[in-house]
Amino acid sequence: MTEDQKSQPRLLTPEELAALIKLYREMRQWSQEQLADISGLNVRTIQRVERGDGSGFDTRRALARAFELEDIDALNKPFLIPTVDEMKAQKEKFEREHVTLKALPLDTGRQLARLAESHSMDLCTPGFEMPRAAEEEFAALVDYMREYRDCNDLYSETQKLDVYDDMQRHLDGLKELDVSLRYAERKVRLRFRSDAEAEPFDTSVLYLVTFPVGKEPDEFATPRSIGLEH
Repeated sequence: MTEDQKSQPRLLTPEELAALIKLYREMRQWSQEQLADISGLNVRTIQRVERGDGSGFDTRRALARAFELEDIDALNKPFLIPTVDEMKAQKEKFEREHVTLKALPLDTGRQLARLAESHSMDLCTPGFEMPRAAEEEFAALVDYMREYRDCNDLYSETQKLDVYDDMQRHLDGLKELDVSLRYAERKVRLRFRSDAEAEPFDTSVLYLVTFPVGKEPDEFATPRSIGLEH
């Protein structure tokens, strides 16, 4: 690629900002509604930006924060505009480094307990910025699930009924706070990063992610590589 073919820093046009925001959003498997929740903007603003309409300084700052750009004013300054080939390369790189998983609904405490029993690891994370009450309810659910997973073989079938009920109360509490849960399952081969000579081992991972009620995706992306520290 020659110097003339490489991207040059300059201010984004509204049309270029629209293409860039849509690319960043789709690379993360976010809907316009999810981007609105994460950025603190309303959906109509996201739609206007992606149509190529004008946008304000604060709107572009909010979008930069949502995409975790190191400089929150990056979209307000001369920008290194990717060429079509560079954008294609970025997308291919993202797809190489991430895997897309099917997001399935999690509705009952019994269902969550069975998932905990069948997976040796989990990655539980909010899919949007939740209020403090929802964060506490989700954290309590994750703590309870992990404690049960680590010693579920000690429970009698009768005792498990109480576990199902307890998990259901946490799920109901989240729903009352307009939080929905989606899960995905993935088989992976892992090795400890701190021990280069360690043999890799196979395991299964349960992904548990929160979303606003009514705005749940059909799938989400997660890093392809998983490492463990010990």
